[in-house]
Amino acid sequence: MSVRLFVIPGSHPSLAARLTLEHKGVSHRRVDLIPMVAKPVLRALRFPRATVPALMWDGRRVQGSRAIARALEEARPHPPLLPSEPAQRRAVEDAERWGDEVLQPVPRRLVWWALRRDPSALASYAEGARLGVPLGLALKTAPPIIWGAARFNNATDATIRADLATLPEMLERVDSWIEEGVLGGRDPNAADFQIGTSVRLLTTLDDLRPAIESRPCGEMARRVVPVFPGRARPAFPRQWLAESAIPPVRSK
Repeated sequence: MSVRLFVIPGSHPSLAARLTLEHKGVSHRRVDLIPMVAKPVLRALRFPRATVPALMWDGRRVQGSRAIARALEEARPHPPLLPSEPAQRRAVEDAERWGDEVLQPVPRRLVWWALRRDPSALASYAEGARLGVPLGLALKTAPPIIWGAARFNNATDATIRADLATLPEMLERVDSWIEEGVLGGRDPNAADFQIGTSVRLLTTLDDLRPAIESRPCGEMARRVVPVFPGRARPAFPRQWLAESAIPPVRSK
């Protein structure tokens, strides 16, 4: 069986797909792509969209962390990603869908905005990546990559300010699901992988880590993803953090 997973270093949905493959015990080869190069590579491989994660499994092509999770659940039902009880399954599916459609874009935008302020931090998110070229050479293209990714993901000042304002409510929602047992169980489910990777990416931002890591969602994310490469130093204006009720990091 030939399984290749195409990812971008630092991509949280890519990590969710990797963790899902590992959970199912599917041996695979990870192929790291540079953001600006990923689109033509995926098009050349006849994927329908130029997005990661992208899974090639014995000729079958599947894109998106949620679609990959479903394909794996169908092909290998054990260990399961979804509860067997119908009401519990619907709750997990609802949380997973929210994590994919609502939460997932937020940390992506926040990180790209922060990287525009400190492009040197991009190297930390590429730690451990196998890009096929020396990391230093790849990072020489960092400014246009960051600019293009920020623009593509609509990481504008107005959008980021709105994301920070809604973030506390999102974290409360995740904490509530943990309290209800939808997330954070003994065995991770599809929603744990989908949401846990997003929350874990948020903790790579120095501005946000102190307000997240001690919460139930922060603890859950750390269990799902013990190590997430990357660190961005404080970048967001103190006023924006104050408006969101996220305490600013004290200057040392």
